[in-house]
Amino acid sequence: MSTPQTQYRAHDDGFNDRLQGVVRAAAQLPAFAARLEAAGLRSEQLASPRDLVALPIQTKDEVMEAQLAQPPFGGMLAGDADVTRVFQSPGPLYEPQLAGADPWRWAVALRAAGFRAADTVLNCFAYHLSPAGVMFDEAARAVGARVFPGGIGSSDLQARAISDLSITAYTGLPSYLKALIERFNELGLDRRNWQLERAVVTAEPLPDSLRAELSRWVPTVLMAYGTAETGLLGYEESPGGGLVVPDDVLIQVCDLDTGEPVTEGEGQIVVTLLRSEYPLIRFGTGDLSAWVPGGDDRPRLAGVLGRVGQAVKVRGMFLHPAQARRVIGAVDGVGAFRMVVDRDGHLDSLRCEIVTTGSNPDDVIAQVSERIRQELRFSCHIERVDSIPDDAEVLTDVRDWS
Repeated sequence: MSTPQTQYRAHDDGFNDRLQGVVRAAAQLPAFAARLEAAGLRSEQLASPRDLVALPIQTKDEVMEAQLAQPPFGGMLAGDADVTRVFQSPGPLYEPQLAGADPWRWAVALRAAGFRAADTVLNCFAYHLSPAGVMFDEAARAVGARVFPGGIGSSDLQARAISDLSITAYTGLPSYLKALIERFNELGLDRRNWQLERAVVTAEPLPDSLRAELSRWVPTVLMAYGTAETGLLGYEESPGGGLVVPDDVLIQVCDLDTGEPVTEGEGQIVVTLLRSEYPLIRFGTGDLSAWVPGGDDRPRLAGVLGRVGQAVKVRGMFLHPAQARRVIGAVDGVGAFRMVVDRDGHLDSLRCEIVTTGSNPDDVIAQVSERIRQELRFSCHIERVDSIPDDAEVLTDVRDWS
């Protein structure tokens, strides 16, 4: 049987040297030095991917705790790092954008889908606070394409732009691409002006039924996978062929109990980036996956098969029960609540069920709605109910992905 090392990375001859250089640089930073000390390790002991297993996996919650203790970047950013933008993902978690072209490395996924310099790309990821919009903007520019920064919402204007500008490519949620197709039809726009030929979608599942619907309008629809912290981690070259792991990242699929890399079965996706300015070493994404058996000599992930812990992804962004408790539970007059994540067609829906106390339930509902919009950054239907089941989870996910 192949060793875990050959399963999770197709190495080149200089990989271990680059890894050792990143570890040595990271050891000069307070956060990683503390992790080494806590594990009883020295940097020179981490000379290969297999050696990294001795280092406990770092969670997103631990990164947020480090940032609270040592703001803004938790002692993880090199003093000479060239930071061009700073983003805030839900949590909150602050993420630096390092200087250079395509710093999150998504361009390879766009090229695999046929994106080229002649394209005009409609980018429908948010440009506000979180990094997704800029991630794909940088990637599209790296392949030489023009970008129409659509962001989230304004589907009427975006549908008209598809017609007026001869948009040829799309990046965004698959569900939002479906919504744009529907809006294009509802506006009575001329199908002859629909030139959109290729799309790279991510941040939510792409079931076969939805891909089939999209492909009737967009011939090439391919899935990619990554996170706000790490950038690109996998991309399709053909529908359903698994997610090819890019060459410039180390990925391990790790047993949930031991943290050991596995070659078969599910585990957490654990990432090490070869990036010394802001090193992420043995970072746990919280996503579950498995290796695709067979194929060529490049490792491929089977997509995201679930989540570790309690966080769920809604409309491409993570929502954690602790966030919901902090934002909603603090409102006077909320006796009990839960948030229900569902699916309407191929679109996520979010509903907040609230048991109110006191004499002014309408005011309570208005406050909760505003706090969810402002602090959690979700639109949400608020429903007043008489009771919440005693065993109900704060986040109840009832979506069916079949």
